[in-house]
Amino acid sequence: MTATPMTPPASGTALHAPVIGWFEENARDLPWRRPDAGAWGVMVSEFMLQQTPVARVLPVYGQWMERWPRPADLAAQSPGEAVRAWGRLGYPRRALRLHGAAVAVAERHEGRVPEDHAQLLALPGVGEYTAAAVASFAYGQRHPVLDTNVRRVLARAASGVQYPPNATTAAERRLARALLPEDEATAARWAAATMELGALVCTAKNERCARCPIAAQCAWRLAGKPEHDGPPRRGQTYAGTDRQVRGRLLSVLREAEPGAAVAQSALDAVWDEPVQRARALDGLVADGLVEPLDGGLYRLPLG
Repeated sequence: MTATPMTPPASGTALHAPVIGWFEENARDLPWRRPDAGAWGVMVSEFMLQQTPVARVLPVYGQWMERWPRPADLAAQSPGEAVRAWGRLGYPRRALRLHGAAVAVAERHEGRVPEDHAQLLALPGVGEYTAAAVASFAYGQRHPVLDTNVRRVLARAASGVQYPPNATTAAERRLARALLPEDEATAARWAAATMELGALVCTAKNERCARCPIAAQCAWRLAGKPEHDGPPRRGQTYAGTDRQVRGRLLSVLREAEPGAAVAQSALDAVWDEPVQRARALDGLVADGLVEPLDGGLYRLPLG
């Protein structure tokens, strides 16, 4: 049975100062955290960082922002160019969603990423997490930002369990809101700090409690670090999956000239198993990542 979340100590005030202080001393210098990144840079990073490590995102992010420094720059390009530039980050539907968000920003908001949380949430491809992250990190607003790292920190520090549930729950959202500092700027700093703490110290495996600024208050550590006893944690496999086949098919299409079509035979060469290959290609077409043409030709979408 999974432990019930504890009442946060003094509305979290006992946790705020040490975590934020640790962040001020230990935060990584990441390009999307710099003032010149702006809200667009933050939004791009949030799309890219979903299920993808920072080390893989950094080079693609730099190339992306150099090519498309404003939403309107990306919006003026075809969706296929966004997919091409996404490279090997994985989950390429994110590239289409980011392109759609850029188009909406250009058309609805005069090219400026909106500050209002509801307007952010109304953008294509922007969910609750991304809207909260952009509002918090780009505009310094007070929102609970619940990514995997933050959820793990709160699960351990306040709820006394090793891992959060597989999917974000209403109880987690209530806890995150209860732990938010009242001051907007402090709340935004807290959001960034807890995320960094989960990424660098309170990691999924081999957690570094000796380096943790709130180890003495951590409910999970004080309980003797009980092992996870909820549903099995979902593992991520890649080799031999449809994801791998989709990635190989997209690689062939990315290597073609912009707008150029690729023959079916070139796609067939990347995977021996015909049923799985056809299923993967059909999935790419259904997701809008690949455009089928007459004569057994395929290309990245033009719009």
